[in-house]
Amino acid sequence: MFSGKTEELIRLVRRAMHARRKVQVFKSSLETRADTEVVRTHDGTTFSAIAVRSSRELETALEPDVEVVAIEEIQFFDAPIVDLCMRLADQGVEVICAGLDQDFRGVPFGFMPRLLALAENVIKLHAICKKCGGDATRTQRLVDGKPPAWDDPLILIGAEETYEARCRRCHEVRRRPGKIV
Repeated sequence: MFSGKTEELIRLVRRAMHARRKVQVFKSSLETRADTEVVRTHDGTTFSAIAVRSSRELETALEPDVEVVAIEEIQFFDAPIVDLCMRLADQGVEVICAGLDQDFRGVPFGFMPRLLALAENVIKLHAICKKCGGDATRTQRLVDGKPPAWDDPLILIGAEETYEARCRRCHEVRRRPGKIV
């Protein structure tokens, strides 16, 4: 959160468009902070996108001559999105994904470790910790200004009112189990 993931995705998409490549941008229909037809940065920059519910729906919406596929908030997709990304890459399509690698608890987010391991290139961006000013690698969920419990629901769509960037030291989760796998 707040590290510039969407800005970087838009930058890479615009670069591909300047190179006259056929681009399609997708986002999960779960992501409801912005209009369904756009991805939006925290400073208000927008870019047209197609909202889809699943990897299957994304695949169906692909145009046959697409050269670059960008996927915003990929962590909200179903696990088969990884196989789709690999198939597209194997066909010569450039795939650009933006998403969180950790959930609000600070553990790997679903299929993201697999996607990161299979990617040719990974850019890991850091925000600034809202408490101490250090490098933030975690997403701190806040409910009524307080940290959540470990067993709270994994997905809760929100922005600055619900989440803030935190470093490892300042990140808090109530009722964290002793050993985390």
